[in-house]
Amino acid sequence: MTFIKKQIHRKVKVKKRLSQAIPLSNKLKNNIDYFSSLYKDSSDVIFRSFTIGNTEAVIIYIEGLSDLQKLDELVLENLMNQNSEMADVFESLKNNIPISKLKKVHTYKACIDSISIGNPIILIDGQIDAYVLGIEKYETRQIEEPSAETGIRGPREGFTESININTALIRRIIKDPALKMKSVNIGKYTKTRVIIAYIEGLVDNTLIKEIENRLKRIKVDGVLEGGYIEQFIEDNPYSPFPQVLYSERPDVISANLLEGRAAILIDGSPLALIAPVSFFSLFQSQEDYYERFLIGTLIRILRYVFLGVAIYFPSIYVAVTTFHQEMIPMDLMLSIASSREGIPFPAIVEAFIMELAFEALREAGLRLPRQIGSAVSIAGALVIGQAAVQAGIVSAPMLIVVSITGISSFLVPRYSIGLAIRLLRFPNIFIAGFLGLIGVMLSFIILIIHLSKLRSFGLPYLSPIVTLQKNATRDTLFRYPLWKFNLRPHLTGQFNPKRQKDNLKPSKREKQ
Repeated sequence: MTFIKKQIHRKVKVKKRLSQAIPLSNKLKNNIDYFSSLYKDSSDVIFRSFTIGNTEAVIIYIEGLSDLQKLDELVLENLMNQNSEMADVFESLKNNIPISKLKKVHTYKACIDSISIGNPIILIDGQIDAYVLGIEKYETRQIEEPSAETGIRGPREGFTESININTALIRRIIKDPALKMKSVNIGKYTKTRVIIAYIEGLVDNTLIKEIENRLKRIKVDGVLEGGYIEQFIEDNPYSPFPQVLYSERPDVISANLLEGRAAILIDGSPLALIAPVSFFSLFQSQEDYYERFLIGTLIRILRYVFLGVAIYFPSIYVAVTTFHQEMIPMDLMLSIASSREGIPFPAIVEAFIMELAFEALREAGLRLPRQIGSAVSIAGALVIGQAAVQAGIVSAPMLIVVSITGISSFLVPRYSIGLAIRLLRFPNIFIAGFLGLIGVMLSFIILIIHLSKLRSFGLPYLSPIVTLQKNATRDTLFRYPLWKFNLRPHLTGQFNPKRQKDNLKPSKREKQ
């Protein structure tokens, strides 16, 4: 069979063929036939034929992914004006094409990978190598303020969907060459570029190897967002609690890298993943460190107080009003009883109705256009709540309880842990409606046991509390002054524990 027939015969096993290192042919016609059959019915793949002296050549690129202006002015114009034969093609191309990124490849797979990311290839008759031009260019979103992690103080820059911009934002903060970035491609068809970022000398090398192994085990058709990666690499996928933290702020990613953690950046996603994490790190905000430590500590304590309110307030109300009325003061009990007069449902049904309505309004506010989403969610809550009370479907105290619970859930700085809190609220209400406060205590014990068993890349989820690390507890329930953060967290920064110089506490101004 001829060369082209062999390639068509191999096309039956396209996936297997592309995974093999098939070398290029030294005949230009054979290479063109191969790529033409491969990109058949792809109108955006351009084959531009030209001559270099008396030698035939072709450039293959994808329209919309390559910089056509550079291709015309820097490549074609220079090569087509060559009149003499080129003895060393690669050296001649480097000397005649003013492009910084130029390399040669010798397999069909390498050529396909280059074309797919926007780098054109040059094929020359008589050459067994192809030459890759680093002139990719595609539209990207401008750097904007993060919409999901807004703050009063701190940088206003957020990641974009371009992984090259995201890595540059991190390197602009961490300028030391110890910042390393390893790249892998995931997805049979998307070939999504994923980068593991870490600081050499701070991170545990075992952690990096474990992340690499988990990423290499992902064999899927495509990766469209960081959530794909998160669900494949987390330790316990059946837990509602996130075991990987994500952020779209370069300063947050840099701060975690400086503590000995690793970051995973995904091309096409403005969110970077951080591993390992603990339960307490999910309740930390960047503003906790930008404000004075007293303010940061107060806000952090407020979050944990209202965390308990968000999870257990409706269930405690259901348990007390259903089984333990003697715990309520008489005046308050009479007020609740009068408001519940005529309500056809028990307290547990009331709670379920209002919680479901509140969650539906919250989701509607997220899915609707931003200009009307907030107005619909707020107005809907007011109208539906007031109408439900007047119609005698729910009582006014239950409406107050659900409203306070909803407001409490908004104090959580991370959306992922907020979803877990919303999910836990419903089984807590159910068990409280059947077992009372005993059920509430039982659910709390089960929750603590579950959190104690969780791991994030080997890190205990409740560390450093359960591991009794005195130094690391300075940044958990409370936020100590920055001058007391002399050491990195033991379980993530143990290989380079010293973070800053001792005795950095500001001294009082000497009397003049």
